[in-house]
Amino acid sequence: MVRWLWIFKQAILVVSGVGAYFGVRGATEGSVDAAIQHAHLIVEWEQALGIYVEKTLQAPFTESALLATLANWVYIWGHWPVIGATMLWTGIWHRAVFLRLRDAMLVSGLLGMTIFVFYPVAPPRLAGLGFMDSVSERSLSYRVLQPPAFVDQYAAMPSLHAGWDLLIGIAIISASSSVALRAFGLAMPVLMAVAVVVTGNHFILDVAAGLLLALIGHAASVALEHRRVRRSPGRVLRVAS
Repeated sequence: MVRWLWIFKQAILVVSGVGAYFGVRGATEGSVDAAIQHAHLIVEWEQALGIYVEKTLQAPFTESALLATLANWVYIWGHWPVIGATMLWTGIWHRAVFLRLRDAMLVSGLLGMTIFVFYPVAPPRLAGLGFMDSVSERSLSYRVLQPPAFVDQYAAMPSLHAGWDLLIGIAIISASSSVALRAFGLAMPVLMAVAVVVTGNHFILDVAAGLLLALIGHAASVALEHRRVRRSPGRVLRVAS
């Protein structure tokens, strides 16, 4: 009973966090003009760095319906469904890993929402740069998983699709002894990083920022874990079991 009560409390916390994330994104959609200007500024930064290659990367996916569909599947089904399944699995069987994942997502999500509010950025597909919007044009599933009313379309920086999939990968690798699951945990962040770019949803710098925030969140979660151990080692051992 105590175990399931703990899981229920964690579920309430996670659902509340996700609700706040979508609520803030939906309620604070930034200026379209400013978001497009910021997107063009990111293009200038990438050109200066020699990494503005998004169009080159997207070209094969534009020409192939099969490749575009595969990228869409990764973008759509490799995010919230995988996050939900991983949190449920770790919450039941690997609580210490779950707590690290929970805290890392909360910290990185809070940082990400701050950027969404104060520095809106249009995704490549909405910045007038000639990118294909493969998810909207070739799939209806995404609008079921993320209704337009709860999505800020001008929150491309940072890419939490990429960042949170990195955290999921870390959690899966940490919790599993299965070679197949560890391989999945390793591959998922890489596939998502590619998918968010080739579907026209994020710039490379968006991905880099999302990964950086995820690592900051992970570092914070490890620090919080150490704090819990110092303050109540007996309780942490029971939670981790």
